[in-house]
Amino acid sequence: MVRVRMADVAARAGVSTATVSMVLNGVNSTRISPQTQQRVREAAEAVGYKPNSVARSLRTQQTRMVGLISDTIATTPFAGRMLAGANDVAREQGHLVVLVDTERDAAAERQALNALNGQRVDAIIYACMWHRVVEVPEGLPEDAVLLDCVAAAGGRAAVVPDERAGGVVAVRELVAAGHRRIAFLDAEERFDLVASRLRFEGYLEVLAEAGIEPDPGLHVRAEPVAGGGREAAQRLLTLPAERRPTAMFCFNDRMAMGAYTAALHCGLSVPRDLSVVGYDDQQLVAAELDPPLTTVALPHYEMGRWAMEVALGLRQADPEVPHLMPCPIVRRASVSPPPAQFSD
Repeated sequence: MVRVRMADVAARAGVSTATVSMVLNGVNSTRISPQTQQRVREAAEAVGYKPNSVARSLRTQQTRMVGLISDTIATTPFAGRMLAGANDVAREQGHLVVLVDTERDAAAERQALNALNGQRVDAIIYACMWHRVVEVPEGLPEDAVLLDCVAAAGGRAAVVPDERAGGVVAVRELVAAGHRRIAFLDAEERFDLVASRLRFEGYLEVLAEAGIEPDPGLHVRAEPVAGGGREAAQRLLTLPAERRPTAMFCFNDRMAMGAYTAALHCGLSVPRDLSVVGYDDQQLVAAELDPPLTTVALPHYEMGRWAMEVALGLRQADPEVPHLMPCPIVRRASVSPPPAQFSD
């Protein structure tokens, strides 16, 4: 296969190789008219010229590659949106994303960092599958951007969901519908989830602003899966009528799905007898429940875009203050006023 050279483009366009080089390498020169620049690009396309990326990276000190190191992000239901956001920005800027999934293995992480640093990628994003506080691995460049995690020691550009505000908007939805006995189906403490603490803070904030005295008995913990949600909701729904909640804010959509099942087994209907709000807006769960679940969306796509924009210098970030990405409410059909006998 004969390699097309820059000289071939020059011959086709009727210009010098220096002119071709300046045009194709994006060198700003007022000496080259827009018409000539267009003629060079058309000639390059016509002869099938492909620039030598290695030579170009040596000239520009850019590889046009961004490394994205993740823990198990590539196998979670939210990974696609987060990676799509990062990849869309990279593609818009002419960069290629190199994804390395380490499965939280320290040795694999070190190997990935050594490889990416050796390849002199233009930027690195360090991502987690869920909102975590992390010890930054040795070798991670100072200008690397943290995605869905924050550094324990601070001092790193980072983006995470605004979990507390998400809890606020979820519980306000229930208070606005007239509910006063609102339960929080939370994740067990053994999972040590940052989101659990922040969402609970949001829950308490709204109860306080509504003048509702928190009932410790309505804060129940379970494994944050459908089975855990069902077990926790079952405990609450079998309480005496005067203590039973009329609404539930669930740590995630899977627990909300379990709450639906518990309500059904107790002969209750969502939302006529029990209103439910979830968190995550998980694909193939929230919108598919019957009735479709009102929930709070995790902004994975937006976080992915933000991280890549910072990594490529398209926006500024304060390394001392993580960027909190808004978590909007997604209203569907799982919330209504409480049953008449429970209304104030």
